[in-house]
Amino acid sequence: MKFKKIASLLGAGVLALSLAACNKGGEDKNKELVVGASNVPHAVILEQAKPLLKKEGINLKIVKFQDYVLPNKALASKELDANYFQHIPYLESQMKENGYKFENAGGIHIEPIGVYSKKYKKLEDLPNGAKIIMSSSVADHGRMLSLLQHEGLIKLKAGVDPTTAQIKDIAENPKHLKFQADVDAGMLPKVYQNNEGDAVLINTNYAIDAGLNPMKDAIALEGKDSPYVNIIAVRKGDKDKKEIKELVKVLHSKEIQDFIIKKYKGAVVPVS
Repeated sequence: MKFKKIASLLGAGVLALSLAACNKGGEDKNKELVVGASNVPHAVILEQAKPLLKKEGINLKIVKFQDYVLPNKALASKELDANYFQHIPYLESQMKENGYKFENAGGIHIEPIGVYSKKYKKLEDLPNGAKIIMSSSVADHGRMLSLLQHEGLIKLKAGVDPTTAQIKDIAENPKHLKFQADVDAGMLPKVYQNNEGDAVLINTNYAIDAGLNPMKDAIALEGKDSPYVNIIAVRKGDKDKKEIKELVKVLHSKEIQDFIIKKYKGAVVPVS
């Protein structure tokens, strides 16, 4: 009886070891990649990339953010492996301002910024003294002012770098436009819906997230040759990591680029 009991215990032990080995062999050995992103279009695009990355042995985890500050803080504190929400001038301004050690792993798309108005159908219809509401993000001011300059509403001082231009750099303002630049970027669609000001400049990701169609609702839209490409940002030294390079490769793939074109119809433009 004692022998049988010992044999039984030994058999149970062997079975347990076998099951443990099977379970270990069945574990998901894929590498996890954690990427922070704005809801739209960044997180939407990343969702499309998930199955493609899965085939390459990478489990993509997407962490969504509603603002432009926390994604970089999370990247710096190593809560994220990368983030996907910002353009190069903003990245550079944040590194300068906060001392972040980041780098650009690759440009993915451009979101043409737009001018929206509940009161006027064309920019030229804006009256003298019209109130223009802009984001409080200084990194976007040059971009917004460049759009207004391109549309003939203002003229910047000679020699000013358009990417770093500020309201004080306006040299000519024939319509005496008044600028309000103290609104969080994420609140701009609400400002527009509330019919505040005469025109509101809204980042495309926030416009789309609020149900606006930049191609139809904007009375002016930035050109597709904009230098404000949205990038994958990583900590310095990480851009050559296999998982990061694979992420950028997948986002540059024809499948993802075709998805962006079909989904956003020009409101988001893929780059490679």
